[in-house]
Amino acid sequence: DFLCISLVNGFTQLRYNLGDRTVILQTLQKVHANGSTWHSLSAGRVGNEGYLDLDGINVTRKASPGMNALDTHSDFFVGGVSSLNLVNPMAIENEPTGFTGCIREIVINNRELNLTVTDPKGGANIGDCDGTDCGYTVCKNNGTCQVGNSGFSCSCPKEWTGIRCEQSIHCSQSMCGSHALCIPQPSSFSYTCACALGWTGKYCDNKIRFYIAKFVGNSYIKYTDPFYGKRDLQYSRLSLNFTTNQTEGLIAWMGKSEDEDNDFLAIGLANGTLKVVINLGERISVPLMHRKYFTCSDGRWHFITVVQNQTCIKAYLDEELILFEDIDPQRKYTALNYGGICYFGGFEIGRKVNIVTTGLFQKEFIGKIKDVVLFQDSKKIPLMKAEGYNIHDGNSEH
Repeated sequence: DFLCISLVNGFTQLRYNLGDRTVILQTLQKVHANGSTWHSLSAGRVGNEGYLDLDGINVTRKASPGMNALDTHSDFFVGGVSSLNLVNPMAIENEPTGFTGCIREIVINNRELNLTVTDPKGGANIGDCDGTDCGYTVCKNNGTCQVGNSGFSCSCPKEWTGIRCEQSIHCSQSMCGSHALCIPQPSSFSYTCACALGWTGKYCDNKIRFYIAKFVGNSYIKYTDPFYGKRDLQYSRLSLNFTTNQTEGLIAWMGKSEDEDNDFLAIGLANGTLKVVINLGERISVPLMHRKYFTCSDGRWHFITVVQNQTCIKAYLDEELILFEDIDPQRKYTALNYGGICYFGGFEIGRKVNIVTTGLFQKEFIGKIKDVVLFQDSKKIPLMKAEGYNIHDGNSEH
């Protein structure tokens, strides 16, 4: 299998093979080879249906029955390959040759690749493209870059300031302490401080300890499991106590949540009822819903345990078995490759739950969580030692 974008006789070509045949798309117009025109190229496929867009002019290829997954485990190459005989002869029309020119802002599956010296795994014979200190996106937030005698300077839009226009004017005089992030609030010409785990107060300068974590709706905890490498991922288990009076919210998400291919086990509330969703690698997640409504949104403590035994899923609520399902009797995928990452209550600041979970859950959790146990561990997760923001001490209240 392969997916390849190349220049052929002045046209841009996309070729891909998902295991049965090679599909070829070519742009309608030629690329300007004057060395000074930037082109915007978008290419990809949905299943085996391909698209290629050069500067807004789109070419598509309708899908025909056949393979629809790209199975590649190779590195991702830009501009050339380490050895030209690695290139599949069907991937390019003529003899393979390296690219000469400039490339910037590569986005793969909604994630930007940083074309810096340190980020790629390797490379050779790469130079700076525009030859100035300005480069690409040196000035953030639509600032414009000017080259001066001593480097570059940015002129910033009115909402932004700083050497690279990276700081909101609402945060330039902020009182947020060293354990806080300043979150601009442009509508009220002010800011709020988001407190790192273990700190609270308006400016995040009061130290707290807790074993019950209180979530207020813009909170999250991200825990990295130190024993991930030793886990038997065919037999996962997550249990915790929670209390809330809300009918919507993401309680826990075991998984990296970086892109749609990541495995996950998720627990949350939807319409006041418990919802468990598991993805072991199929991309089609299977939501399992508890039948009884509004049993969890009553402000009382509830104990939930979700057990994955290969493709069999069991969920216990207050020690009563409420869900029992075999999500894939074919046993195609049987392991929960969660990457050792567990989120509680939500995701990092700026990442909305309904977007990250593609609508599986609507909101961040508001309520309290305690006594989180992974697998059959004898000790609870030390929530204080994780990463997170806007977590309050839930011990002091009922």
